[in-house]
Amino acid sequence: MLRSELLITFRRWRTLALLGVLAAVPVLIGIAVKIETGDGSSGGPGGPGGGGDGGPAFIAQVTNNGLFLVFTALAATLPFFLPMAIGVIAGDAIAGESNAGTLRYLLVAPAGRTRLLLTKYATVLAFCLVATLVVALSALTVGALLFPLGDVTTISGTTIGFADGLGRALLIALVVAASLTGVAALGLFVSTLTGSGIAAMATTVGLLITIQILDQIPQLHAIQPYLFSHYWLSFADLVRDPVYWDDLVKNLGLQGLYVAVFGSAAWARFTTKDVTA
Repeated sequence: MLRSELLITFRRWRTLALLGVLAAVPVLIGIAVKIETGDGSSGGPGGPGGGGDGGPAFIAQVTNNGLFLVFTALAATLPFFLPMAIGVIAGDAIAGESNAGTLRYLLVAPAGRTRLLLTKYATVLAFCLVATLVVALSALTVGALLFPLGDVTTISGTTIGFADGLGRALLIALVVAASLTGVAALGLFVSTLTGSGIAAMATTVGLLITIQILDQIPQLHAIQPYLFSHYWLSFADLVRDPVYWDDLVKNLGLQGLYVAVFGSAAWARFTTKDVTA
């Protein structure tokens, strides 16, 4: 069932289009930086500001080392492009089947509703990983073509080898993919509430935008640490020497909490839902 679901999802034109857009973002960033700075420009190491300043700190280093384009592209796509793509796939997971009239036929199989729901969520998680790796690989390719590669100057001002920097880039991509698991669970839950795939996708993306707006309002600082997007850019702390783990651990723990809450809610809703389509 999982193999079939993965093949169906990744063969859809919508999925390929989303991955194409994500792959284009690093290309546009790399070309823009190349045009803006020219061949002779260079940037100093980024300042020590926290995980949230990852984008500006990284982009200042792109002309010195193309590997920083990976960090910059992930920082640029994580607030909106990546979670929006996840929201589309997750929101359509159950509601899309209901809208197409195929959900009843899937439930006729002896696998049962719980297994079907887990399969759908596993497929969304696979898309989280693939989407993140597409951004990272596209950025690494463009960075290698347009800029030099070499030892990495961390945002703490120290220098690490290129192999170590490449390993941290892979680790960052995995952390970013893990950061999207909460959105995936939320989208899956919304998908169980309606029979319209478009409505589920729109609701998930709308909730995503609303939560990120709330995360930027200073008067709401008391609730912001509990919003799933609050620690997303903490992955920048992996490019420090030594690595700061506090916000990274908080981020992964928060995503686990959202997965537990909305995953349970999705299971409770789906297993008791009256499927008529």
